[in-house]
Amino acid sequence: MFTGLVEATGRVIALSQKGPQARLELEIPFASELALGDSVAVNGCCLTVAELGDATSFDLLAQTLKVTSLGQLAAGKIVNLERALAVGDRLGGHFVQGHIDDTGSILDLSPSGQDYRLEVSLPQEISALCLDKGSLCVDGISLTIAELTEESAVFWITPHTFKATHLEGSAIGQIVNLEADLLAKYVKKLTSAR
Repeated sequence: MFTGLVEATGRVIALSQKGPQARLELEIPFASELALGDSVAVNGCCLTVAELGDATSFDLLAQTLKVTSLGQLAAGKIVNLERALAVGDRLGGHFVQGHIDDTGSILDLSPSGQDYRLEVSLPQEISALCLDKGSLCVDGISLTIAELTEESAVFWITPHTFKATHLEGSAIGQIVNLEADLLAKYVKKLTSAR
């Protein structure tokens, strides 16, 4: 379980294909505090530490590569990182599982005064789980939806969030991981069963 409050950013050292799977190697600022088997959200996707050394390595399953944007990472890319929530920690964002529901793309990322306007395309399945002022996790960032259209969501990004995440180096057209609000998914499941 995560909060969607990005703890740090890391740098991709390598992404190596291993048949239908892959090995992702990252430079992580808090690597010395990790142990084998720990969970780390990488651009919102919960991954398990597979190897520690000069790099922190994660094995990516074929399913992970299929439903996330992680397969598009390349050496030098910056990623958002968050360690799993510890019991007793503050929950400043929202409940995030690190289970990516789908991907979208950045439609707009432009300055507006001191803030930034971010617009992300939403697949229909995700859009149905969103509401104005609700939460959506975008590449591991817990964001509040400021405006919702049938095909996209608009967010206002503070200067701190812009600089503390990979958004500073993001571009229009970039594919991002999306995780809908956990409570919305449960409500939809319960009401569709009636």
